[in-house]
Amino acid sequence: MDYSQSLEWLFKQLPMYQRVGKAAYKANLDNTVLLDNHLGNPHLSFATIHVAGTNGKGSTCHMMASVLQEAGYKVGLYTSPHLKDFRERIRINGVMVPKDYVVDFVNKHKLFFESNQLSFFEMTVGMAFQYFKDSNIDIAIIETGLGGRLDSTNIITPLVSVITNIDKDHVAMLGNTLVKIAGEKAGIIKNDVPVVIGERRASLRSLFRESAISKNAIYHQVNHRLKPLETDLKGAYQKDNVRVACEALSVLNQTRDYKILQRHLNSGLLNVVSNTGLRGRYELLQVQPRVIADTAHNKAGIKTLVKQLKLEKFNKLHIVMGMVSDKDVDQVLSLMPKKAFYYIARPNVIRGMEIDVLSGFFKKHQLNYKKFNSVSDALDKAKSLAHSDDLIVVTGSVFVVAEII
Repeated sequence: MDYSQSLEWLFKQLPMYQRVGKAAYKANLDNTVLLDNHLGNPHLSFATIHVAGTNGKGSTCHMMASVLQEAGYKVGLYTSPHLKDFRERIRINGVMVPKDYVVDFVNKHKLFFESNQLSFFEMTVGMAFQYFKDSNIDIAIIETGLGGRLDSTNIITPLVSVITNIDKDHVAMLGNTLVKIAGEKAGIIKNDVPVVIGERRASLRSLFRESAISKNAIYHQVNHRLKPLETDLKGAYQKDNVRVACEALSVLNQTRDYKILQRHLNSGLLNVVSNTGLRGRYELLQVQPRVIADTAHNKAGIKTLVKQLKLEKFNKLHIVMGMVSDKDVDQVLSLMPKKAFYYIARPNVIRGMEIDVLSGFFKKHQLNYKKFNSVSDALDKAKSLAHSDDLIVVTGSVFVVAEII
């Protein structure tokens, strides 16, 4: 198989969560352990930092990777989902895994994958760990895909565990209360491994602290009153992610094997995009009229996005929006600006919410909107109607943003 055939085969395997949702979620790590053993336990060959959380974990991972690159380390970065190219999930010093490596990995292990009915996510985690081992990296930043306790990445024992924050998302898999969701995220806390917590609410911090104590893990609470360092990632909400990343790197710096200086922090945080290739986080795509893309897709993410929009200066606000079917649309739309005009479309994935269903929610919330056949059609129309001093925002889902960048 060539690269396109290898990808097609990967995507057609047992349902992956990014395409179909709950049906892809597995309630144990048995297959991950099975694959890791088959590969010779590659995750034991390199050091890691493990990151979980509801929002901000992707940005935090990229920030830490950028700083460590500036400090001279060879840094693996595993994140999900991807926006345009599958290989975005697996990078070393910002460079995506080569196509040939993907092809060779799939061809070599295809029979094993099929005979054990491995999921897309399990296979991808195995590929990342094997690639990092083969590339002899110094350290890897590993982002959980979903939850923590039962996430396929949770076979690692990191140098530092990081939990950014907690909010309601993926409730069908993780639970419908903040305490249940926090409990799943706390599953990445390991025995004798320090943990950094970015969550602000005292009740949830107590849960994490108790979990840390039970595992003899030193607990580090991020101080959100500290002035954060500057970053090239736009949006005021990135300040919290900067604080989390800096605290985690400070903990890492206390180990004898890593040395991160202030200049590495400064330059790393100011060059996240160029160092790691991160996109879609309040990203400016066009200047006149301004077009901003943001992957906010749940209540907490939309809340921070709307807060940022209140800081912007513009005449009229145009919002291109689509959502996937397992999100709480009522909660999201209750937060959206009432005076904006909305251009809505179904993202082109199986989980994409049908346009007539989505429009029903917009009617219910008395928002002004028009339906379009695709996200790109919606954006084109917004651009044609917007004046130079207007603002266009594309949001609602990772998959909406992926279609226009």
